[in-house]
Amino acid sequence: MSVCTALVVGFVAAINLAVPQLAASSLRPTSSNLLWIVDAYVVIFACLVIPAGAAGDKLGRKGVLLAGLGIFAFGAVVSAIAPNVAVVLSGRALTGLGAACVLPNCVGVLLHATAPERRPHALAVWAAATGAGGVLGNVGGGAVLSAGSWRALFVAVAVVAACCLAWAARSAPRSARHERTLDLPGTLLFVAAVVALLTGIIEGPEQGWGSTVVLTAFACAVLLSLWWVRVERRAPHPMLDPRLFRSATLSSACLGMTITFFGSFGLFYVNASLLQYGRGFSVLQAGLGVIPLTVPLLVGTRYVPGLIRHMGVPATLAAAFALTGAGLFGLSYASTMAYPVYAAGLFVIGLGIMLAAPCLTAQIATALPVERAGIAGGLQSATRELGSALGVAVVGTILTAGFTRHLPAGLGRHTPPPHTVREALTLAPADHTAVTEAFTHGAGAALRAAALVVLLAGALVVGARHAHRTAPQ
Repeated sequence: MSVCTALVVGFVAAINLAVPQLAASSLRPTSSNLLWIVDAYVVIFACLVIPAGAAGDKLGRKGVLLAGLGIFAFGAVVSAIAPNVAVVLSGRALTGLGAACVLPNCVGVLLHATAPERRPHALAVWAAATGAGGVLGNVGGGAVLSAGSWRALFVAVAVVAACCLAWAARSAPRSARHERTLDLPGTLLFVAAVVALLTGIIEGPEQGWGSTVVLTAFACAVLLSLWWVRVERRAPHPMLDPRLFRSATLSSACLGMTITFFGSFGLFYVNASLLQYGRGFSVLQAGLGVIPLTVPLLVGTRYVPGLIRHMGVPATLAAAFALTGAGLFGLSYASTMAYPVYAAGLFVIGLGIMLAAPCLTAQIATALPVERAGIAGGLQSATRELGSALGVAVVGTILTAGFTRHLPAGLGRHTPPPHTVREALTLAPADHTAVTEAFTHGAGAALRAAALVVLLAGALVVGARHAHRTAPQ
C-alpha cells in the first residue's frame, strides 16, 4: 500500500520536471496548455478522491484499488503515445481518476489488514510514504528524463503501476462491503465545488487574483459548498456528513494536513528550478539534490508513534510546524550558500514532515469509524491535494512578482514582462546572471512567505488541539 501511495503522490512532482521538455516538444503547447497538463491530474485527483473512498466502502476497497491502478496505468500509456495536447490532457485526466481510486482505498485496506494495536505504526509508515512520494517523484522523474524523453516518463509510470497492480492483487486482503447507498446528489455537488475552488486557485497566478474568472470560480465554490452542506445534512446516508467537522480533532487535523502539504509542495515547486538556475544543477542533480529531505521520513518515522505517546499531540505538532517553518525560512537565504547548508535546511523540513504526517494521519483515521475507512483516506488525500495546489499557487504568485520586480531595467519595462527565466533569457541572453539573480530573489521571498503561513496556521492547529484537550468533558 505504501508503494502504491508513493507512486500516485510522486507523479505530481515528477511531471513538473518534464515541463521544459514538453514546452520544447512537437506538441507545441501554449503556456496555458502546460499549466493544465500539470494540473489536470491534480484537479481530477482532488475532486474525486472522497467519492472514490466512499465507493470503496460500498463496493469493496481492494476491487476499487485494483481498478484504480489499471486506470492509472492506462492513462499514463495514453499520454505517452499522445499525438497532440488534447490526448495528453485526456491521459492526465485518466491518471487522476485512477489515483483518486488508489489513495483512499490504500488506507482502507491497511486499516482492515492491521490489528488495532498496530494501526498507529502502520499509519505512520503509510504517512511517510506520502511524504517521501514527492521526493521520490523528483529523483525517479529526474533519472528517467535524463536518460530519455517526457514520453519515457509516462511509460515508466505505466510499468510501475502495472507492477503495483500485480502485487496488490496478490497481497492485499479483501474487506467486507457495507450496505450504504451511494449519495449521488452530494457527490456531484462536492465534485463541482472542489473543481470550482481548484480552478480559482490554479488560474489565480495566471489570470490575476482579482480577475473575473478567478472571482467567479471562488464565488461558485462558496455557493456550491453551501448547497452541498444543505443536501448532506438531509441525506439518510451522506457521502461525508459536514457535521463531522464540529469535532475539533477532525477539523484541526484536516487544516494541519493542508498546511503540511502547502509548505512541502510550495518548496517542490521552487526547489527544482532554484537548484538548476541558481546552482547550475542538471535535471538529475536537481532530483537528487532534494534527498536530504527524505532521510528523516525513511529513518525516523517508525519512532514517531512512541514520540506522540510521550509528548502528546499538541507538542508533537508544535515541533513539526516550527521545524517546517524554520527550514523554509532558512532555505530562503541558503540558495547562494554552499550546498551542505542548503541540504541542512531540507533535512530540517524533513524532520517537520516526519512528525506532522503520521500524527495528522492517525488523527483523521481515528476520527471516523473503521467501516468508513475509505472516506477517512479520501479526506486525508483531499486535504493533501488542496494544500499542494494552494502551495504551488501562492508560492508561484509571490515568486513571479519578486522575479519581475528584480529583473534588469530593460526587461522590466518589456510589455508584458517575462514571467519565467526561459522567457527572460530568450529576450536578453546576455543578461543571464542578472536574470538568475532575479529568480533567486523571487524564490527567497516566496519561501519566506510559505514559512510565515506554515508558522501562523500551525499555531492555529496547535491552539485548537490544546483547547480541545483542556476543555471540560
